[in-house]
Amino acid sequence: LSLTSSQTQTRGRGVQLLSQVLQECYCGLSESEVKVLVTFYENRLKDHYAITPHVLHGLTALAKCTVLPPGSAVSILKALFQDVHVQSLMLTERSYAYKILISLMDSRENELKGLGPDFVFGFVQAVDGERDPRNLLLAFQIARNIIHRGYDFNQFTEELFEVTSCYFPIDFTPPPNDPHGITQEDLILALRAVLTGTPRFAEFLVPLLIEKLDSDVQNAKVDSLLTLADCAPVYGHTELAEFLPGLWSSIRREVFQTASERVESAGLSALSAVTSCLSRTVLKSDSGDALQSFLDLVIKDCQHHLCEPDLKLVWPSAKLLQAASGASYRASLIVTAVVLPALFEQYNSRTQCAHRRTLLEVLQGFIQPTVRSQPAEREECVLLPFQKSLSCMVFSALSESNASLQVTATKVLATLGQQSGLLMETDVELGVDHLTRLVVEDDDAQLGSAVTDCAGSLARLHPAVFASRMVPRLKDVIFTEPMAEGDVLIPSPSRSKAAARERSVAALASISSQLSLVQESVPVLLQVLSAAHKGGSGSFSTDDVISVCRNLRRITEHARDTPEIGDFFHAVVIPRLLGLSLHAALHSQTGSGQTSPLTEEAVLSAVVSVISTACAALQPVPAGQMAVQAVSLFLDGDVSFLPENAYPSQIQLLKSQSGCCSQSRLVCLLMASVCSLSQQ
Repeated sequence: LSLTSSQTQTRGRGVQLLSQVLQECYCGLSESEVKVLVTFYENRLKDHYAITPHVLHGLTALAKCTVLPPGSAVSILKALFQDVHVQSLMLTERSYAYKILISLMDSRENELKGLGPDFVFGFVQAVDGERDPRNLLLAFQIARNIIHRGYDFNQFTEELFEVTSCYFPIDFTPPPNDPHGITQEDLILALRAVLTGTPRFAEFLVPLLIEKLDSDVQNAKVDSLLTLADCAPVYGHTELAEFLPGLWSSIRREVFQTASERVESAGLSALSAVTSCLSRTVLKSDSGDALQSFLDLVIKDCQHHLCEPDLKLVWPSAKLLQAASGASYRASLIVTAVVLPALFEQYNSRTQCAHRRTLLEVLQGFIQPTVRSQPAEREECVLLPFQKSLSCMVFSALSESNASLQVTATKVLATLGQQSGLLMETDVELGVDHLTRLVVEDDDAQLGSAVTDCAGSLARLHPAVFASRMVPRLKDVIFTEPMAEGDVLIPSPSRSKAAARERSVAALASISSQLSLVQESVPVLLQVLSAAHKGGSGSFSTDDVISVCRNLRRITEHARDTPEIGDFFHAVVIPRLLGLSLHAALHSQTGSGQTSPLTEEAVLSAVVSVISTACAALQPVPAGQMAVQAVSLFLDGDVSFLPENAYPSQIQLLKSQSGCCSQSRLVCLLMASVCSLSQQ
């Protein structure tokens, strides 16, 4: 009776109650029941406007029904578009209208496409003037579906663009304690997905972006540039061709003039995206090369600034050229062919180290490979023609005495080494010799860090060269005794021997990521521990021993990824460390002569760290063997697996012995050997 009452208020309450019930039970309705309800609700849309909100609420439930009869989706939308002025509704009711569209687009897409452009026109009218951020997210979702799911919007392309682009750029600050959690970034990304979704928007969007780049608002600039970066992969040369000079002019201005890293980064991304888009153009004999023409503009406006390494525009120019070069293989061919010879000429003509460093840093950006500029199969690296000039430039810088220049040179050397064919075998050898010299002779902390990083990077690719050239030289430095005059130590004329020794030990650890190198470097470090224990050559201090243990631990960390290194530590290093520690403890028990540094608590703690880290990385089989060996050693005195089996026949390491504190402390080695093992 309420549904058919002559009183508007009574009919409204009836429809409201029915809609609330439908929200709870729409899944259980049959097709015939849904058909009747759809017809009823469509008629109610023609009723008094006060009933419309309750009708829309009910239709949101019916639109989600899986048994919605064929044709009902179209009839619902026609009634909605014809009988309801969406923007005159309140916020919640407008959201109902958008949710009905989304549900029907998800479940009855083919039926809706049958409406042709009428569906798009109806949506444009419904959403025009929407201001609420929650509803805008829904509207942008519908627009995105129209674009990406193949709806016919050819007839209303401009209208669809206008009704969404009017919100660009998004200017929204959520109120404090907003319960809905909608952010400005949510709206920006949702709108950007619409605007960049189809090349049909190009003729409208690109001029809009160029216009917004003239804004004084930084967020508008960033949004415009990032939107350009996102639309370029969707667009083609045809869509962008007429706008290229204006786009380049705007991007160049923003990167040259901005003090904002956000604007600069967005500008570089936009340039890279546009260049990548042009790189996909198919070359035809009857038309010009769009990529070449565009890059000619970029090179013309930027290259000459590279000849002024002391002026501020060198870096914006370099970054723009690098962004363009890294956009594609073909772009890198074009840019490097012009820029690299100019950089080589400038470097050779400059004498100030600061200028040379700047030019080398610029070069670093051009030789750093990007995913998009990688050569395809049977294409050669774009840097191969410059191989000799690159190596000469790097080795020239490494030969200088300026630490900052040498730091940059090591980074360039590492980058060259990562690209196949850019360093000849003789180049690698010369590079290793330079790195070794810098480890031994230079005490600059920043340079030292750069050298070890570079050495570690190259050693993974050329372990044999490092094993034959760097390891022996560093070993000599480590075992060279400090210069002495009588009983008084005097400093080295050039560098501190102790500091050079510590740098050499650290360098050995840095290059030891391959088993072949570990087998060369680790015996050197173990030899230091043995010499320190015996008081032999080198006069190794407690600090030296702790440093060696610390670097041995660094090497053990590679065992997590390389089981062969773990096996080597199990077979060689751990027995050696246990043997030296045991021998030191027994030697101190006799009270004879000089005390071994391996009996000191700090050293023993460092040894424990090495063993525990190595044991934690062992595979199940060697881990099981290690557990048996460690337990047998401490319970039964079984020293058969230890090197130099020169121990008393009966050792009781777990038996308390008065006056033997150093021996009882060895129980921590048992814990390190057993407790760190995997439980697998």
